[in-house]
Amino acid sequence: MADLTLDHVSKFFDDGGSKVVAVDDASVTIEDGEFLVLVGPSGCGKSTTLRMIAGLETVSEGEIRLGDDRMDNRPPRDRDIAMVFQSYALYPHMTVRGNMRFGLEESTDMGDADIDELVEETSSMLGIADLLDRKPGELSGGQQQRVALGRAIVRDPEVFLMDEPLSNLDAKLRSQMRTELQRLQEDLGVTTVYVTHDQTEAMTMGDRIAILNDGELQQVATPLEAYHRPANRFVAGFIGEPSMNFFEMDVQGDELVGDAFSYELSAKSAEAVEGSERVTLGIRPEDVEVIDDAAADHAYETTVDVVEPMGNENAVYLELGGERRFVATVGGMRRVEAGESVVARIPEDAVHLFDATTGETLQNRSLESADLDAPEANL
Repeated sequence: MADLTLDHVSKFFDDGGSKVVAVDDASVTIEDGEFLVLVGPSGCGKSTTLRMIAGLETVSEGEIRLGDDRMDNRPPRDRDIAMVFQSYALYPHMTVRGNMRFGLEESTDMGDADIDELVEETSSMLGIADLLDRKPGELSGGQQQRVALGRAIVRDPEVFLMDEPLSNLDAKLRSQMRTELQRLQEDLGVTTVYVTHDQTEAMTMGDRIAILNDGELQQVATPLEAYHRPANRFVAGFIGEPSMNFFEMDVQGDELVGDAFSYELSAKSAEAVEGSERVTLGIRPEDVEVIDDAAADHAYETTVDVVEPMGNENAVYLELGGERRFVATVGGMRRVEAGESVVARIPEDAVHLFDATTGETLQNRSLESADLDAPEANL
């Protein structure tokens, strides 16, 4: 086993004579046995990155290495990498047993008895031993996904690549399979790169997450670090549901002035925005306090526009200054009605500040006691 490294990797496509940048100068090292999730909106370059690692796309610039061995100049069959696709890519005319055997028969010198033993062992681990003589068309989506995983596992690769493998499953089964995949990866200890556009999958499954946008790597961090210490406004807005609230404001000394309200800054925050003419103030919905005391610091009179019950909590959409809309989350048992006047407090220790032009983080919220790098910190 070894680390998997992307070293200044780029991918360009030709579009009628013009160069399209799909992946731009991406560098990251996935440690031996790590579960890294590539996450981002559709078209951001995450699947292209995965395909370059697998050898299904050429690398335009940079290198991909497994340990000290360069991989990007090798054909796919020589990379010791197994990939699980969104579509499962099972052979419909073969049985489950045949699908799981196929890769071993093509790429190894193992005898039939050894292959059968490995297939039986792997299928038992995945709970599909009783399906070995069925064909893919006779299986449910979850069963087909387990077969696709089994076909990858029997190869005993150095690296697993998974391209949105759960996106075709219903919500309940997707949640169940997330847990199974995590357990499986921990048991096998195989370096895994997992692609998804679903931030819930990213936050719950990854040891670390790599957030991409427009082909550029925005941040590589533990899930909690990305959530509480975003590198820029894009990461802050992409991670978290409901999304972070943003307010564009002018810097006027130790005060931020916006269309709907003004916000007085502490000396520390004023120093963080020094040199910027305009900033974006961000705060997560769960950090907005819906209170009774209008005299509290950083408290503003608002009107409830919409209430979305979500079980254990309610998303409360508030209007500030008659037009500016933002969201707070409150306990599910708290009764709040549309049209009601409430006070919303935006505590400074929960505020993020970003440069309004570049989007770069100027100051993140205060988290003095949190250990965001600890494994148990992963959501």
